[in-house]
Amino acid sequence: MPNRKGPHRGHKVADQIQRDLSELIARELKDPRVGMVTIQAVEVTPDYAHAKVYFSVLVGDPQATEEALNQGAGFLRSALLKRLHIHTVPTLHFIYDRSIERAADLNALIAKAVASRGKDEEGA
Repeated sequence: MPNRKGPHRGHKVADQIQRDLSELIARELKDPRVGMVTIQAVEVTPDYAHAKVYFSVLVGDPQATEEALNQGAGFLRSALLKRLHIHTVPTLHFIYDRSIERAADLNALIAKAVASRGKDEEGA
């Protein structure tokens, strides 16, 4: 018999967790190591036991922020419990998302390559 809840429910829960965590971190988490954090994505296991929360930082040390968020995960989970209408609120695991950093590095490399090609063509 097919699962009536479907795969979309997991995505909806993950999206709601992402929205709520963004708000909770900005307004209620008082750790000074947590600066301007953006929640990039949330992946929830099918049984809702765990959620990987990928984040980036605009200001601050990514390693210290990751440590602070993981230390505050219990507080954030209990705050989510009050907001979400599901039986199991997942255990939160915060992971620093380096994709924005990598994209900036790649853009810099591309810009450098384009600039050096332009110089080579001018000199020819």
